[in-house]
Amino acid sequence: MEDHVLTGHVLAAHALAAAATPEASTPEGPSSQELLDAILASLSDDKAEDIVTIDLRGRSAFADHMVIASGRSTRQVTAISEKLSDRLKDLTGTKCKVEGKDAGDWVLIDAGDVIVHVFRPEVREFYQLEKMWLPAEADARAH
Repeated sequence: MEDHVLTGHVLAAHALAAAATPEASTPEGPSSQELLDAILASLSDDKAEDIVTIDLRGRSAFADHMVIASGRSTRQVTAISEKLSDRLKDLTGTKCKVEGKDAGDWVLIDAGDVIVHVFRPEVREFYQLEKMWLPAEADARAH
């Protein structure tokens, strides 16, 4: 399902190196793309499933990208979310807003330019966020 050829470790290293390069990032932190790359790497490293990236540029004022992923269990959803939050804090220097971690069914991580949703599969199927945000033809390809 994932379009990336590089492994999660390579993507994370690339995103972190790019963020550390003055001309690649702004004084405020990593670019939207660098943030997205680091998030996708973290999700991949932690064995998140069915990772979908939705480009929100020009469609939303609150973020450039939305990432939706699944964990196999409540415990995995919580672990994926905690590790991602920690990695983003290391990358950006600030804590992300996290909602739903205690329940572990649906965790939302607001990383600024990228919003991440990590679901248990049953909860993801119930809410079907992809259907709300993906164009009809892209939704058909995602499944």
